[in-house]
Amino acid sequence: MVIYNTLTRKKEELKTIEDNKVGIYVCGPTVYNYIHIGNARPICVFDVFRRFLMYQGYEVKYVQNYTDVNDKIIAQGKKEGLSPEQTALKYIAEFEKDAKGLNVLDPDESPRVSKYIGKIIAMIKTLIENGYAYQSGGDVYYRTRKFENYGKLSKQSLDELMAGARVEVNDLKEDPLDFALWKGADESEQHWNSPWGPGRPGWHIECSAMAKDTLGDTIDIHCGGCDLIFPHHENEIAQSEASTGKKFSNYWMHNGHINIDNKKMSKSSGNFFLTRDAAEKYGYETIRYLMIQAHYRMPMNYTPELLSACKASLERLYNLRSALEMAVKNAESGSIRDELINTVNEKKQKFINALSDDLNTADALSAVFELTRDINTLLQEDYSKEEAELSQKVFLELTGVLGLLYNEKEEEIPDEVLSLAEQRNNARKAKDFALADDLRDKISALGYMVEETRQGMKIYKK
Repeated sequence: MVIYNTLTRKKEELKTIEDNKVGIYVCGPTVYNYIHIGNARPICVFDVFRRFLMYQGYEVKYVQNYTDVNDKIIAQGKKEGLSPEQTALKYIAEFEKDAKGLNVLDPDESPRVSKYIGKIIAMIKTLIENGYAYQSGGDVYYRTRKFENYGKLSKQSLDELMAGARVEVNDLKEDPLDFALWKGADESEQHWNSPWGPGRPGWHIECSAMAKDTLGDTIDIHCGGCDLIFPHHENEIAQSEASTGKKFSNYWMHNGHINIDNKKMSKSSGNFFLTRDAAEKYGYETIRYLMIQAHYRMPMNYTPELLSACKASLERLYNLRSALEMAVKNAESGSIRDELINTVNEKKQKFINALSDDLNTADALSAVFELTRDINTLLQEDYSKEEAELSQKVFLELTGVLGLLYNEKEEEIPDEVLSLAEQRNNARKAKDFALADDLRDKISALGYMVEETRQGMKIYKK
């Protein structure tokens, strides 16, 4: 598999630290509110990445953190009359509801900042001892200019960063580009005791400490949104490598941002959508499909029309799933044609090749729909039970890698409807079409439709 490495700005073959094992660290949410539609993209695309690696035989350790100590959490808690701890727990639970709705696998570990204060303090002490950090008042800052390769991820020099970044000017800093590792706090606020007085960790240091603890000094892959490249991920590299003397991450993967009607999403523009609200209208699975229908590195546009198209595409896949279930149930045993085996294997390999090329989910979906077309053609012909089973196996295998078709089957058909449908079927066999039509009308009055297909009788709600 090759992936595009933000660090080198080129595609590279994936070579993990340990054979057949891969460690992935993904920057998770700051839990002070419900996640917006842009937050849904990384958790969906990197979930597909994880699923595909597992499908390819890798043992994956997937770590996604929670930032549960943050000024925004404190501010939101005051609005809601909650403590910072209560606020964080509330929105962790809400995030997990959305993640479950999007069919995102649970992380292997979900470290939280509040549980890592001791390890964060230890890392800051090491940075001070190594000359990369200094105390100023009750704060501790990182000496950005001391780290020789600062800017290697964002490909900007310190002078360019100084000119283009919104840098917090602070008399306590030795240099305007220095950033906080520890922020002093009044004892009446949320705080922890430290060698530098009461305070809270800065944003960037948390991920350095949690990645090191869960995955080691050097990790295989670090993932996140492109908005995190600078300053967050740049600062993670500086902190981690200055404290351990080792390369922090071998690969960096970043997903593109989301536009709303071709404009950047922002609260101030009024084009800001919560994942929860979009899911109520279109369904979580439609949102997941939207997030993977374009290449993960490309900017993506979010429109109601596109969501409707995604919903229609999903319906095609669900229709085939139902047809295959009926075919497996009703077809007679027989041989498997070479033509079918070749077609199924060809589309499966095309799918694998697409995801092996920097997680190209767009082309992988194309392979799934080509397979869908070919199977639908098969189901219009004479086919065996074994052919239906092979088609079903590969179809569900590939859609499973994408994390699709996870909703349960349609609700159970009432016994009364099933009885009427069976009577209608017997009437048709007896060529009593008047009775068959009368029974069809009774079924319709109960809110259901019945039709004959090559795979057997199909009953569904109107």
